[in-house]
Amino acid sequence: MPDVIETQLLINNELVPASDNALFDLFSPHTGELVAKVAEATPADVNTAVDAAQAAFPAWSALSPAQRGVPLKKMADLVLAEVDELARLDALAMGKPVGEFPFDATYAATHFNYFAEAAYPQGHTSLNKPGFLNMSLRQPFGVVAIIIPWNAPLIFFSKKVAPAVAAGNCVVVKSSEKAPLTSWKLSQWIAQCGFPPGVINILSGHGHISGQALAEHMKVRALSFTGSMRTGRLIQIAAAQSNLKKLVFELGGKSPALIFEDADLELAAKETENSVNWNSGQTCMANSRIYVHESVEDAFLALFEKFARARRLGDPLATGVNHGPQADKAQSDAVRRYIAIGKKDAQRTIDTTPNDASPSSNLIHPVIFTQVPESSPLTRDEIFGPVVIINSFATEQEAIAKANDTEFGLYAALYTKDLERAMRVGKKLESGMVGVNCTSPTGCWDLPFGGWKGSGVGRESLLESMDHYLEVKTLYVRVGGIGG
Repeated sequence: MPDVIETQLLINNELVPASDNALFDLFSPHTGELVAKVAEATPADVNTAVDAAQAAFPAWSALSPAQRGVPLKKMADLVLAEVDELARLDALAMGKPVGEFPFDATYAATHFNYFAEAAYPQGHTSLNKPGFLNMSLRQPFGVVAIIIPWNAPLIFFSKKVAPAVAAGNCVVVKSSEKAPLTSWKLSQWIAQCGFPPGVINILSGHGHISGQALAEHMKVRALSFTGSMRTGRLIQIAAAQSNLKKLVFELGGKSPALIFEDADLELAAKETENSVNWNSGQTCMANSRIYVHESVEDAFLALFEKFARARRLGDPLATGVNHGPQADKAQSDAVRRYIAIGKKDAQRTIDTTPNDASPSSNLIHPVIFTQVPESSPLTRDEIFGPVVIINSFATEQEAIAKANDTEFGLYAALYTKDLERAMRVGKKLESGMVGVNCTSPTGCWDLPFGGWKGSGVGRESLLESMDHYLEVKTLYVRVGGIGG
């Protein structure tokens, strides 16, 4: 049994217990053992953290971008130096296999390094009004709240915190109660990196307590959240009922992949299987709905099943494992409920679970359902587990209609060797991102990441993120003697 970790909150560069000393237990999703006792931030702690951020804002925002970049660079270096420890903490908390974690660390270091050097927001000037030299300014909000999810906590910490503080804001971060340990580890490095007190404050706790307090807080001027559509709605209501703070949302998906008759079936099966089962299916971009042309349905299904059965499930701390447990028992139970629905609704079920698997384990082997009605909860809901629907289509129009028949619109994919078809279909898919002969998690760090419809508000990327953390101000300056 590992030593039990006891975490604290970071407020004003001080590691402190919750104001009421409350802790909650965090259990390994693989062994069920207690791995941490985590500080539960109270609304009073939220107020203290917000006040610290507000007090730090004038001096931090007055620094040059180069000066603000120095501690961001140091954070990038520490992340790369401590990959093994960060991987261990995510494996303990939410079951991500350590062998899959280097991507998270590279992603985080890239974002810290980029915003350490690229935080030079630009306004505009205008001489189009006679007698005036007019200009627009880009200025930080002040206090920004950041609420990160549990499925990739280091990634989301970096992609939100780095641009927010690089732009001159001060932040209060709330980690997920399911995966608080990597954020807690980073909290120990904030002062070491050289961030002044109050610039980055890190809280742990549950959404209905500290998350709600941040969403309602009158001094929080912007809030970035990645998580479920349900929680996004609650935050939006809280923001509307308080101070109409700026919101940036990425709210999950039910991503379709279309496999046309001329596709490279081996490639399509390999990549779509990885997409839906990567991170044990706990991925917002997972292509959990696959539509295959009826002429190649059987061939594709056989290839997909082969790749799914090759998954290596087990202890996320073990070498060679690429599929860990669901993040906790609640998540595991939710996925199993959907599997039960699928076994009733689907024409065929391919369950890759071996006969000797423990029914009480949070390890869930991939399950494939075919010919599931479009009205089924299995087709409509985000399951967040290793569960995929493979349905067939006869025409391009039918495939597009089925792909778009959802309130989600994060990531869609299509496989075809016909370039004209790829462009035609890609344009018609109602999704913020579309992969052509590739699928999630394939992306591009310098292009917009985000969703249509219920999948999000705003976009995040190396080039897009800072826009969400800056207000726009227009100055009208009367200057005698300047013409039009």
